[in-house]
Amino acid sequence: MLPRDVIAAGPLVLRPPVEADAEAIVTAYDDPAAGGWPALPSPYTRDDARAYLASAEDRWRGGGAEFAITEGGARVGSVSVRPPDRWGAVEMGYLVAPAARGRGVATGAVRAVTQWLFDQDVHRVELRVAVENVASLVVAYRAGFHEEGRRREATVAPDGRRVDAVVLSRLAGEPGEGAPAYLPPFRGGELTDGVVRLTPLDVADAADFHAMMAEPSVAAYRFGPATTLEDDERRCRNTGYWWVSGQRIELAVRDAESGAFAGQLQLVQVVPTLGQAAVGYAMRSVFRGRGLMTRAVRLLVDWAFDHTALHRIVAGTNAGNAASHAVLTRAGFVRECVHRELFPGPDGERADDVQWVRLRPR
Repeated sequence: MLPRDVIAAGPLVLRPPVEADAEAIVTAYDDPAAGGWPALPSPYTRDDARAYLASAEDRWRGGGAEFAITEGGARVGSVSVRPPDRWGAVEMGYLVAPAARGRGVATGAVRAVTQWLFDQDVHRVELRVAVENVASLVVAYRAGFHEEGRRREATVAPDGRRVDAVVLSRLAGEPGEGAPAYLPPFRGGELTDGVVRLTPLDVADAADFHAMMAEPSVAAYRFGPATTLEDDERRCRNTGYWWVSGQRIELAVRDAESGAFAGQLQLVQVVPTLGQAAVGYAMRSVFRGRGLMTRAVRLLVDWAFDHTALHRIVAGTNAGNAASHAVLTRAGFVRECVHRELFPGPDGERADDVQWVRLRPR
């Protein structure tokens, strides 16, 4: 059994929930902004609050723990802990009210409860976070949790879709401070030079992305099987996770004046030990000839050298793709080498890969 302790963590105090919390719970979660992960009843009523308080009491009696997160005496969220298993491991979850988000409340609470669990001889604390729940993933990484893998379609999105869950853990003795993000977010959410805008690629872009990839002039330089719209929607729902986990950045290239989707740009194959990543891109034919992709590539690479530890950014191009060669030349890349017969073609022949590089300015 876990003790019903009160945990002090800087400006936060975590304590077992009490009946007097009911009104604060209703106020916090009867709010459209409270929806998301996990899905909450809407409208959120006093009966829902009573049901939560009863389940919290059951959790304590069953060997787990349930904490109300309070700040300045006000309840701002909760942390749930399942009972330890036979190997001294527990699974934890957390939820913060909309008004308290964005200022480190969840991260502070997760760190505090995790350390408290280690003090109770728990050896391993595990989190399972929906792959699309980017805010919760950021909390986990900042609180020192390490990603272990993904459980396919192991949880349900608020709209009822089955989605993957990312499994993360922290072991006793490991620090509660995560490493700084290797790929930080864009300040203000986007990059722009006034002519082109780079915004995170998301599911709203899936149809445009799918149509672009089917254009003959784009498909000619694509290898691998063709994708369905459903495939591309799934891809776009993963882009936030890829970014915050440091794997890759996927962007929509937009005409700054109209906001229209003009193409896609990515920073992929990120290898921190080498300080190297690669750019890749595609553009709708209707937007070509205006220099938008050159601007987009230059914007992204300049940002990468200013805000990450990357030293080399490379690009691979089909030897016959003269338009792509021109984009890279104008964006400051130089030709580095040729990988012979790297790219498979639809007719069974293979094309050379011309490699380009741009180095961090000295």
